[in-house]
Amino acid sequence: MSHRTPQPLDTTADAPAPPPAAPGGPGARPSAPRTGLPALVARHAELHPNALAVVDGDTTLTYGRLVAAGRALAARLRDHGVTRGDRVALLTTRSARTVVAQLALWWAGAVCVPLDPAQPRPRTEAMTADAEVTLTVGDAKLLDASSFAGPVLALPEEPLNGTGLQEEADPDSPAFIMFTSGSTGRPKGVAVPHGAIAELVTAPEYVTVTARDRVLFHSPMTFDASTFEVWAALANGAAVVVCTVERPSLEDLSRHVERHGVTVAFFTTALFHQLAARRSRVFDQLRSVVVGGEALAAAQAREVLAAFPWLELVNGYGPTETTTFATAHRVTRADCDGPIPIGRPIAGATVHLLGTDGHPVADGDRGELWIGGSRLAHGYTGLPALTAERFVDHPGAGRLYRTGDIVSRRPDGTLDFHGRNDDQVKVRGFRIEPGEVEHALRERPDVDDAAVTVDRAGTPEARLVAFVVPAPGPVPRPAALRERLTDVLPAHLVPDAVTVVEQLPLTPSGKVDRRALGGLTGTGEGGESGTPVPPMTPLEQAVAEVWSRALGSEVARADADFLALGGHSLLALAVTDDLREELGAEIALADFFAAPTVAGQAVLVERALLAVHGDLHPETPEHSDAH
Repeated sequence: MSHRTPQPLDTTADAPAPPPAAPGGPGARPSAPRTGLPALVARHAELHPNALAVVDGDTTLTYGRLVAAGRALAARLRDHGVTRGDRVALLTTRSARTVVAQLALWWAGAVCVPLDPAQPRPRTEAMTADAEVTLTVGDAKLLDASSFAGPVLALPEEPLNGTGLQEEADPDSPAFIMFTSGSTGRPKGVAVPHGAIAELVTAPEYVTVTARDRVLFHSPMTFDASTFEVWAALANGAAVVVCTVERPSLEDLSRHVERHGVTVAFFTTALFHQLAARRSRVFDQLRSVVVGGEALAAAQAREVLAAFPWLELVNGYGPTETTTFATAHRVTRADCDGPIPIGRPIAGATVHLLGTDGHPVADGDRGELWIGGSRLAHGYTGLPALTAERFVDHPGAGRLYRTGDIVSRRPDGTLDFHGRNDDQVKVRGFRIEPGEVEHALRERPDVDDAAVTVDRAGTPEARLVAFVVPAPGPVPRPAALRERLTDVLPAHLVPDAVTVVEQLPLTPSGKVDRRALGGLTGTGEGGESGTPVPPMTPLEQAVAEVWSRALGSEVARADADFLALGGHSLLALAVTDDLREELGAEIALADFFAAPTVAGQAVLVERALLAVHGDLHPETPEHSDAH
């Protein structure tokens, strides 16, 4: 991306449009008074101490109990040496303890650096080093397994009682450091202030959240959507419902929503598409759904709104650097006749569209989206040069974040998304810098060069694919390369497919021609070796049929590998859902990926049926008439 300074802007013309006449419409409104997140929760605890705040399976916390436990834990953190401004890593699975711990860190004056237990240790160590973490708190078992070199503190199994700290967080101080993919091969930490999150979630005009609601918390803590899931509930007196299954299936999500009366949920766009395609009963209970991460397909939105006409469906847009969402659009059935827009700026955000010359573009013309306002992050932790490049001070419009996204504006101020002006991609809701994956591949001694791109052809959802030029010597197996990447990259950064090629295509200027990558042929990931063996048993044939539908092509081998054939985590959700519906077999996602072949999953199905029925008779294909 070129380094340029935006030219003087007509800030009147670029100001957000006023809210629409419809109550609660997603037009911009004046920013709410800035405050720290703990103060919002404490206010509800004072007014309604017995109101339900957190539901974690059979465990519940009222607002009064949540605040008391958070303040008591904050006092323990202070006793452990935590002082204002310290950066403390939080290593937990989703639970009520997670929410208590976040509040406690803030009352102790610390910045929360959430870690994902599923991420590889080298990446976690890089994140804690870059964030200059002074302490790691978390679940005792996770801390023991991680063997952190620095100081650690295990969270109590039960909420604490006793006198706690009463200090409030400065609205301008960082609440979180959230890490996103980095083009240099190393993740970058985004420091997000309390006041920005408070503006995002306090009485939001883009989605309805009231004290009567229950909001689903199912995203990883390291994903910025979790800030909406937890704090949109607690800032408005609603209850957070924790999804206790770490990698929930579609059925798990439906069960949690039904069991706990969830009314508001965020889904990545790709997950929403999966739920929509199956007319999931998850929508029966929900009143409001916010989606984001990728372009929302009009067909799926139309189907859901037609089947569930009461549903409030909101298309949210925004990088982590602008605090989860910067614009939003409440989707109507009329919107589904064309590309669905990303809407207008929400509270605390302003938008500016600039052409390649740095000047504002006219309505209808495409330009790069620059976002301003009070909800911008502080910048990238320990990366002043990158912060200065992406966050630009402008005399006419204030501090702006350059998104790299290409958009256009309709006459009413609504924005349409048209793609990127660089190589950054979104896959299944995660922002991915191909350079980070390429760097990890090039670090391999058997790899000379690598290029990573997105493949959107022939599959329902985008796939991350890698093309690798081998180093002299034995040619690496694609499956082995993928497996080794899991040691250094989180699951969403591991390519869905790897192809070994002789050379990468180049442009006349000598750069990798990413548009030509899709036409390359080479050694792909068959996952198979030896004489082809077709699915033989009735269960193998049934599994192969389910796979074939999900993958969009016939699966003709019993040793076919799901990931090697282009499968990924969201398709796995669809497959496990179909195996449950058609064969009556409940298979956890962890087990699914531990046995990723047709034959292996036939064994899993057999075990599941035997565990429930004592024999295979009820659900094998030849007895399917029993249903």
